[in-house]
Amino acid sequence: MDAPPTRPARRGTGIPPGAGAIEPSPDAVLIRKTLAEITPIADKVTSYFYALIFTRHPEVRDMFPVAMDTQRDRLLKALLTAAEHIDDPGLLNPYLRRLGTGHRKYGTMAGHYPVVGEALMGALARYAELTWGPEAEAAWVRAYTTISQVMIDAAAEDEAKAPAWWHAEVVAHDLRTPDIAVLTVRPDRPYAFLAGQYTSLETPWWPRVWRHYSFASAPRGDGLLSFHVKAVPAGWVSNALVRHARPGDVLRLGPPAGSMVVDHSTDNGMLCLGGGTGIAPIKALIEDVAEHGERRRMEVFFGARSDDDLYDKDTLLGLQRSHPWLSVRPVVGEGLAGQLPQAVGVNGPWSSYDAFISGPPAMIRSGVDALKRIGIPGERIRFDSVEELVGVAG
Repeated sequence: MDAPPTRPARRGTGIPPGAGAIEPSPDAVLIRKTLAEITPIADKVTSYFYALIFTRHPEVRDMFPVAMDTQRDRLLKALLTAAEHIDDPGLLNPYLRRLGTGHRKYGTMAGHYPVVGEALMGALARYAELTWGPEAEAAWVRAYTTISQVMIDAAAEDEAKAPAWWHAEVVAHDLRTPDIAVLTVRPDRPYAFLAGQYTSLETPWWPRVWRHYSFASAPRGDGLLSFHVKAVPAGWVSNALVRHARPGDVLRLGPPAGSMVVDHSTDNGMLCLGGGTGIAPIKALIEDVAEHGERRRMEVFFGARSDDDLYDKDTLLGLQRSHPWLSVRPVVGEGLAGQLPQAVGVNGPWSSYDAFISGPPAMIRSGVDALKRIGIPGERIRFDSVEELVGVAG
């Protein structure tokens, strides 16, 4: 399953830390007891869950990747996350609605939800030996019914106004380093998004395997889209895009998502931290501010493990020369998770700024903590992180 944005903007479980502090309902208590029991044996539960789906309903196997290595725990983990927070529909429903619309690109239809629900109940009944019973089963059925209906309704509404996916032809492939490429693609129909958002990409080399990538520019008049891709070890999609994609190849794009976007109703300064290819959405934010004719202060810290990995430094410094309200500070070091936030901390003060963070998960975690320590409220720290739910993009 794809992962949702949340408050502040994140990709991950969709549930911010501290959520669920309200008094739990009886159903939530039963659900959490089941979750506590199966968590230590999550691998077994996951394997059994998929075995039930594929043996009872082999017709759905083609909806999943041929190799399930990276897909294996996503669907179940997303369902369990949603069930755990069933008591907070105001927070949960936006998450579920985006999951429902995002799953259209897999070919998911309303009739598939009972198949998944049947396997979920079967896996829980098999492995939650101490906490499963009629009351727990009824609680899970009620929770899954609510979860699936929100997703089904969202997909139906989205179908009336947007395609499930877009085809996009690669028109440029710029290899910036041996492992980093900048891809420019042309969608086959108009594609509306906001600077700072991301999408999911599928390549012809790995059908049904989707990975998230941020847009590397603000919306352009010519309709072209750009992505910065780093080939990671064992990364099927990233290696295909960096080492095999060429102009003329056709990719598929899912719908745009994410809320790490500029609030144009305020003139607060913007503090931006980009690590590695995480600089891509930061660059899009800079372009967005410039195109709106704003002169709000933007402070950008661009981190990489080596100077060679500062692959977009010239572009960023060129933007700095063009816009006096923009400051760009490259930061180089192996300990990116610590050095980039540390570099931010010795400058400032930043208490009046809105913060935006994009990069490796460890850098995001340390960056959020560092920004809170120097006085930026959590609600003004925006970031997208897919890793909690779907793993490092490959």
